[in-house]
Amino acid sequence: MRKSIIAAGLGAAMLLAGCSGAPLTTREKGTLLGGAVGAGGGAIVGSTVGAPGAGAAIGGVLGAGTGYVVGNHIQNEEYRHNDY
Repeated sequence: MRKSIIAAGLGAAMLLAGCSGAPLTTREKGTLLGGAVGAGGGAIVGSTVGAPGAGAAIGGVLGAGTGYVVGNHIQNEEYRHNDY
C-alpha cells in the first residue's frame, strides 16, 4: 500500500513538472497525441487477448514514436514555410 502511494505521488510530481514551461511545440503535441491514441488502441487490442496492460504499453510506445515522426515533419514544414 505504501509503495503505491509513493508511486502515485512521484507520478503526479512528474506530470506537474512536465506541464510547466513554454507552450507545447507541434512535435510535442504529436508525440503526446500519438502516445495517448496508441495506448488506448493497444489496451483495446490487448484486452481481446487478455493483456490490456501490455497492449497499452506497446501501443503507447509505438504511438508516441509515430506521433513524434509526424509532428516533427509538420513542425519542420511550418518552419520552412514561415522562413524562421
